Amino acid sequence: MKKIIVIPGDGIGQEITKSAVEVLKKVDEKFNIGLEFETRDAGGTSYEKFGTPLTDEALDACKKADGVLFGAVGGKKWDSLPVHLRPEKAIFGLRKGLGLFANLRPTKVYPELINSSPLKPELVGGSDLLIVRELVGGIYFGKRCESEINAQGDEQAWDTEIYSVPEIERITKLAFETAKLRRGKVTSVDKANVLAASRLWRKVVVDVAKDFPEVELNHLYVDNAAMQLVLNPKQFDVIVTNNIFGDILSDEAAVIGGSIGLMPSASIGELTSLYEPIHGSAPDIAGKDIANPMGTILSAAMLLRYSLKEEAAAQTIEAAIDKTLADGWRTADIFTEGFKKIGTAQATEIICKNL
Repeated sequence: MKKIIVIPGDGIGQEITKSAVEVLKKVDEKFNIGLEFETRDAGGTSYEKFGTPLTDEALDACKKADGVLFGAVGGKKWDSLPVHLRPEKAIFGLRKGLGLFANLRPTKVYPELINSSPLKPELVGGSDLLIVRELVGGIYFGKRCESEINAQGDEQAWDTEIYSVPEIERITKLAFETAKLRRGKVTSVDKANVLAASRLWRKVVVDVAKDFPEVELNHLYVDNAAMQLVLNPKQFDVIVTNNIFGDILSDEAAVIGGSIGLMPSASIGELTSLYEPIHGSAPDIAGKDIANPMGTILSAAMLLRYSLKEEAAAQTIEAAIDKTLADGWRTADIFTEGFKKIGTAQATEIICKNL
């Protein structure tokens, strides 16, 4: 059996993870994978029950699982809590506890939704890229000072960007191995003309590339990469970059597809891996059967691909969503006149039929 821990979280997380589990069960019937599901709480839901956004029991269950399917956490009702008790602390706890060192975020422009992109159709048509972001190092985890007085008597603050060779090697190898499964091209993004940490980053990436002669490597400074994403996104296959650059570029890339409701992600870990859509908990639409479940369902496909090595099953889910969109079905976030509007439950039902 393959054990999947399901963490619905808050808001629409409850609905969209339910949809993804329904699709996974249908796929399991088709491919006989042997999936077993257990549900755990995290985020605001966990705080209401247990007084903490992530319990030790929930984290331990995740550590023993073959994969974790995560919904979304957060909501205004918990905004006044102390920082260490806010729902978002659950995801940071899972990243640390599971050793989630890499975030994989694909951006695919569906032909049926090309006019939803803010970019011109001729620029985005055919775009299909994957950003591989280092997740546990860099400036977000370096030493910092929030307030001190310098020699001139002025208040200042500072953060430290720091990376070790093993950290860079690990994320780079994952990017190259992933590129071998795609179109065989890696773009490494850094700021090596200014930052010492980026110069080490580039040096290590070049060294790792020697073990992957079949994969093409090129380098871009982060400012140029940001520009190229909107000028010519089709040029990219796999982008590998550090934590802060990946945080920014992956959000930029998400907009290219036209709707974050269709954007999945995977966080690859040392113990297990976590899969979640990139959108938030959207408490204003929770329980109204209008949330788009496709990002979560596509995240479930990534779980099959990366954690369970069930490539055929993953492709079946992706093809089912392709057909759903091609047949004109649209949830509220991607609906325009001339198409057929559906809610969360009906979208799930149609995707299951298309499997």
